[in-house]
Amino acid sequence: MPGPLTGVRVLDLTQAVSGPYATLLMADLGAEVIKIEPFKGDQAREIPSPMVGDQGSYFVAMNRQKRSIRLNLKSETGREIFYDCVRKSDVVFDNFRPGVRERLQIDYQTLAGINPRIISCSLSAYGATGPYKNKPGYDLIIQALGGGMSLTGNPGEPPVRMGLPIGDLGGGMCSITGILAALYEREKSGIGQHIDTSLLDGQISLLAYQLTDYHTSLEIPKPHGTGHPSASVYRMFETKEGYIVVVAHREHFFLGLVEAMELPELAIDERFNHPIGRRDHRKELESILEKVFLEKTAVEWRKILDKMDVPCATVSTLDQVMEDEQVLARKMIVDVDATYGSYKAPGNPIKMSRTNEERVFPAPFLGEYSEEFLKNVLGYSQEQIDNLIDKEII
Repeated sequence: MPGPLTGVRVLDLTQAVSGPYATLLMADLGAEVIKIEPFKGDQAREIPSPMVGDQGSYFVAMNRQKRSIRLNLKSETGREIFYDCVRKSDVVFDNFRPGVRERLQIDYQTLAGINPRIISCSLSAYGATGPYKNKPGYDLIIQALGGGMSLTGNPGEPPVRMGLPIGDLGGGMCSITGILAALYEREKSGIGQHIDTSLLDGQISLLAYQLTDYHTSLEIPKPHGTGHPSASVYRMFETKEGYIVVVAHREHFFLGLVEAMELPELAIDERFNHPIGRRDHRKELESILEKVFLEKTAVEWRKILDKMDVPCATVSTLDQVMEDEQVLARKMIVDVDATYGSYKAPGNPIKMSRTNEERVFPAPFLGEYSEEFLKNVLGYSQEQIDNLIDKEII
């Protein structure tokens, strides 16, 4: 069936990761995402990465389900074409630095004058206000400044950047949440609005309980590796072959763990028979467990602990993730066929009972939809289109 956002047209001016991730989720939900690219294309097209035919995997992974229009927004004619697009669209999404929209004359006030129902979302590194608003920012910068990097890594070692670009992805998630809320509100008010989101705001939001824990205790949290500062057993263990993570901080899980490991004496040990005791004596407890975990492989331990309903998982590499039966059952790996080659990509994480969007089509060539969109949606003649191509407007 058509997705829940079928009928919503998004003009996507974003590049790299944060914005394209958000618009990919919208496309998976059925929105028509028109990727409006400068003449050289999204900067992600130039990032060195493994190739799918003549297209880089970095770009194609983030931009499937979208159509590309190449448009020179720095020209007056290009802007007029963009305004025509705005008249027939619902959302304009950019990740320019503050001030760029005004220089290009595509700021919200201008767009709202053209289409009062338009929803404009701007995602920048730091937002449109505050002393950092004009500074450049990237995922690594945001992970560091937002506090998350100080919490990541092993005890006593330097902080580590998270392997996932959580600075970018967090900002993208906040953006799509704002857009969906604005679309819902527009159904009641009949008018659009502007959304100002930032990567740093997203990271601060993701601090969740850590920030309140610090404010309450006044103890600056430090990296805990795979462990948890308030709970034990909650961490990764090395095994005879591979690694396994175990979460057995609750009483029934802990009892299942020590039974599975044939260590019943730990259940009645006064140091370990209560969550607070296990937390306070974690080194003694976990040193015992570490030795036993080395007796079997991670796969063997997972089978044993699964039988006891103890939360656990082997630490999967990406090849293992792509073959995981749960991942496959949820259709979270999709096959994408393109003229430049076939590739696999993450699927739609949002499953709905009635309006699931089943379409999967590849990331576009630069500007491949320009003529078709101008002709079929905006009503331009072939002569007009040919003239725009000659003048390098599209």
